[in-house]
Amino acid sequence: MILTIDIGNTNTNLGVFDPKGALVFVSALETHRNKTRDQCAIELLSILRLYGHDAGEITGAILCSVVPPVTAVMASAVAKITGAPPIILGPGVKTGLNIKTEIQTQLGADMVAAAVAALKKYTAPIILIGMGTATTISLISRKHAFEGCAIFPGVRIALEALSQRSAQLPHISIDKPASVVGKNTIDSMCAGVVYGNAGMLDSMIECIEAETESAATVVATGGNARFILRYCHRYI
Repeated sequence: MILTIDIGNTNTNLGVFDPKGALVFVSALETHRNKTRDQCAIELLSILRLYGHDAGEITGAILCSVVPPVTAVMASAVAKITGAPPIILGPGVKTGLNIKTEIQTQLGADMVAAAVAALKKYTAPIILIGMGTATTISLISRKHAFEGCAIFPGVRIALEALSQRSAQLPHISIDKPASVVGKNTIDSMCAGVVYGNAGMLDSMIECIEAETESAATVVATGGNARFILRYCHRYI
């Protein structure tokens, strides 16, 4: 089986695939920058056991990270429990993706992985939305080239900033809005964050398609996507 690890700024997602390429399970851990190798190894072993597997079943691993302080520690933990270091997605790893940004090394490994996966499953051109700590909107051309992206504050970051900088606005969870126009503070904040982000995504999709003069497949990923995308006009 293959162990895959995606280290994000907020969460670290783990996935295990069987020899036929089918997903066996997915799990998520909170990302901490100060964990030791042994702490990471214990967590990995615990997750495997939770889903009825052990490290001896892992025949290979690949790691994707946007948190450099955690990358080496997690890679060492994987090597500790499996006996072999993981492949680390980054410069030098051939993915088949033609990256047309000015400085290719600035493109996050998570965005490369998402683009390759989207091309494997969907028809290009693709507008790829990533809704994690940051919200990214990327364009993948018909020739399978990563043309560039737009980056916004993530849904939760924007919501936290609103509460922290406004004394009368509370911290709230993201929930289904009662209406586009709220009747109280919490409902109003919820309406703003949900419909506001949905409208922003719809507008960006329209702008990209107008600029490229081409309709695109819209694909969305990320932990915050489930809260917002049901209110968008187009997504997969």
